Amino acid sequence: MVPADGAAAPRSRRRRWLRWIVRGVLALAALAVVYVGTVFVEVWWFGRHDQARPVDAIVVMGAAQYDGTPSPVLQARLDHALALYERGLAPLVVVTGGKLPADRFTEAATASRYLRDRGVPAEAILRDDQGRTSWQELQAVAAVLTGRGLKRVLVVSDPYHQRRVIGMARDLGLSAWSSPTRTSPEGFGHLAPHYAQEAVGVAAAHVIGFRHLVWIDPG
Repeated sequence: MVPADGAAAPRSRRRRWLRWIVRGVLALAALAVVYVGTVFVEVWWFGRHDQARPVDAIVVMGAAQYDGTPSPVLQARLDHALALYERGLAPLVVVTGGKLPADRFTEAATASRYLRDRGVPAEAILRDDQGRTSWQELQAVAAVLTGRGLKRVLVVSDPYHQRRVIGMARDLGLSAWSSPTRTSPEGFGHLAPHYAQEAVGVAAAHVIGFRHLVWIDPG
């Protein structure tokens, strides 16, 4: 039976609306992909460019330690910070990172001893032993430094991590520049997922703020 014109018209309108909705969803998805791709380039750029300059302090983001010995990732960050310090770019090095419940040493205590053993005076090292996420670490650093009237920092971490921690530091009121390590033992096969994850996180942070990125790996 051929439907009456009165029944066919509503179905035709519903199909048109459905097509417009599908097109709208596809357009939004395409825009999201382009946006995240653009942020991926931003994350990659921060990881490739060293903005080293004279500052008030060098901030080393925490990474794993093994019973008082820095992991290869943490050691690479510390060696890079040590080179910046020896260039005279800052009078202070701030080391960060707490510990897991079973650990005897914090990441910050391990980092501090590593730097002292290589000639950095104890009075030139500040520690945050409590932070377990990048935001917590930088929040503590900002409180200590601004309490001393200091704001200009170089932040040292792995390349993929740099854009996020710089955004966090700036959200916390610090004048922050990026100085990524070049000697991290992590290869591209391991780093590629990190870059992708960081791109999604930073893209979200541009909308909701960096302090809310608790679901990103804190390392």
